[in-house]
Amino acid sequence: MKKLIIAAGTGFLGNVLVNYFKNKAENIVILTRGKDNTIDNIKYVHWDAKNLGEWKHQMDGAEVLINMTGKSVDCRYHQKNRDIILSSRVDSTTVLGEAISGCENPPLLWLNSSTATIYRHSLDKEMDEETGEIGTGFSVNVATNWENTFFSQQTPQTRKVALRTSIVLGKNGGAFQPILNLVKIGFGGKQGNGNQKFSWIHETDFARSLEFIIKNLDIKGPVNIVAPTPTDNKGLMKTLRAIKKMPFGIPLSKPLLEIGARIIKTETELILKSRNVIPKKLQDHGFKFSYPKLRDAIQDLTR
Repeated sequence: MKKLIIAAGTGFLGNVLVNYFKNKAENIVILTRGKDNTIDNIKYVHWDAKNLGEWKHQMDGAEVLINMTGKSVDCRYHQKNRDIILSSRVDSTTVLGEAISGCENPPLLWLNSSTATIYRHSLDKEMDEETGEIGTGFSVNVATNWENTFFSQQTPQTRKVALRTSIVLGKNGGAFQPILNLVKIGFGGKQGNGNQKFSWIHETDFARSLEFIIKNLDIKGPVNIVAPTPTDNKGLMKTLRAIKKMPFGIPLSKPLLEIGARIIKTETELILKSRNVIPKKLQDHGFKFSYPKLRDAIQDLTR
């Protein structure tokens, strides 16, 4: 690959992708709110994620654009944050579409972040891209607006894929380390009733799955970026306790989680929603996971 663009490539997932692709792409362009800079084959270009600027010229001749832009949902859902969560996703997607439509040689592929939270809370049915049922509520409305904005962009020469990503387990960010820290201090029991499904993917498979999509030209539309074996919250916490050799784990009831969420300024939905999602499109096209089983993934990340 000659040129890869990552919009918002300085966060947790952006860094995962940069580290994975830096030796696979001749040039990587990171669209960032920070200053212009160049380090080796990585060029940082300033943008504000909502207005066209000089950054738009980077689109011409790029093979792949990956958009990771969006305010973290790890916050309280008061109206101000709700507005920013939605606008940061919709505005960035809209302006990237405008930039692509003005290109002489537009990107061949546009991968845009989405979320597996788009599916309904499910304890029974496994949600795939064909038969998965869209849910309701604030987070789902954000996801559907985000995807509708993405697929409505007029980019006829650019293949588009919405990445319905679940929780990415990684060493240097995301949800994994906070959960692991709870286990270490003795609060590694079930959270809520513990039955809620937990869909996840190892950070290496997250990056590998995007590379797989890049190489498989017939993959388009929404794609679930998750491991093939969702567990439940009880199973997750039990596996973590076993690997960390913790003989006990104090459970956290829903009322306690509500209090804790207020203290650390987040929402219990991130823990209590049942995400029961499987990667049908990836597997139908022959993708092989390096870490299909949760225990293997956690053992790798805790070495």
